[in-house]
Amino acid sequence: MKCPFCGKDNTRVIDSRPADENNSIRRRRQCDECLRRFTTYEKVETIPLVVIKKDNNREPYDRSKIEAGVFRSCHKRPISVDQMTKLIDEVETQIFNREDKEIPSHVIGEMVMNKLKELDAVAYVRFASVYREFKDVSTFMDELKKILEN
Repeated sequence: MKCPFCGKDNTRVIDSRPADENNSIRRRRQCDECLRRFTTYEKVETIPLVVIKKDNNREPYDRSKIEAGVFRSCHKRPISVDQMTKLIDEVETQIFNREDKEIPSHVIGEMVMNKLKELDAVAYVRFASVYREFKDVSTFMDELKKILEN
């Protein structure tokens, strides 16, 4: 590892510990030349993932799009940010465990809806109404009936 201060590559690890809930490793390093210390983080390199949109366009996977949809659907609901983040993390884990290079957006949407259904019925209906593009009140009511039956 190259020292960010003097540019020499004589550095050594003086401490290692897990970071980000064991998703990365934090390493404290020291340069043998200038003796300055710095921190690095190691993370597993993930497969670049492409999302296939409804119109068959392809775009890079973007976690912030899932976050925006979940946060919007949970707005003014008794759901903590930690609960939302956990839900998003679980969906993301499901996505990457598939080990596919491409994933249709509707699959991601279904994963999010399944998690929201477990978390909060109102948030689920809000997300579903946008995701499934309810055209009228009757389709909206059909979805509500499904929830009430369960």
